[in-house]
Amino acid sequence: MLIRVVDLETCGFEPPAGICEIGFCDLVRDGDEWIVGMPGHLLVNPGQPIPPETSAVHHIVDADVRGAPTFAEAARAIFFDEERMQAQRVVLVAHNARFERQWLTPEVTGDVHWICTYKAALRVWPDAPAHNNGALRYWRNPYGLDRRHADPAHRAGPDAYVTAHLLREMLVGTSLDDLVLISSQPAQLVRCNFGKHRGQLWTKIPADYLRWCSGQQMDEDTLFTVRAELRRRAEGGC
Repeated sequence: MLIRVVDLETCGFEPPAGICEIGFCDLVRDGDEWIVGMPGHLLVNPGQPIPPETSAVHHIVDADVRGAPTFAEAARAIFFDEERMQAQRVVLVAHNARFERQWLTPEVTGDVHWICTYKAALRVWPDAPAHNNGALRYWRNPYGLDRRHADPAHRAGPDAYVTAHLLREMLVGTSLDDLVLISSQPAQLVRCNFGKHRGQLWTKIPADYLRWCSGQQMDEDTLFTVRAELRRRAEGGC
């Protein structure tokens, strides 16, 4: 089995914005333990200028990627290497995998399973103060995480390394198959992010408001959350 955490730094929020860096970090099973490998990264020529507002996030500029491989060339090295081809099962992992999967389509990665550690964290750690990668890193403080490899944030290699440690923490109490299943569904949100109940836990919101929400045209994550909470209460949940 190959579990490979990936992270992208890009020129924008969605294609056709180009990719300017790919980070990766593997988890390897050693008996009953998962071992986090060393992170790697490849700078990528996005085929377009990098906007200053995205450089302000990841600090990659045009000069850094001049002469770097194209995305197609980099993808062949990361997703079609010998280890991957020999693996019986491939699982790719990303924090908020919805973002990465805009570029990492089946045409690029092949037919693989995905784990979204953002969706998983919402289920596994609903009490976390926040569910972004950085907040979870400092809240969980995973053992063995080396700051020399975890920094700077918003670079693809370090972010993949942090996500790999968070995934290892999740796998202590949640099976790989359950994480894949959770990741295949919409996100089950912890708090309401709109209206008069903004900021409140969905578990504390009145049932009549939940029923009203369930009949509205809302994003799939909110509708999934509302309907899951209504089911929980109907089944006798507190």
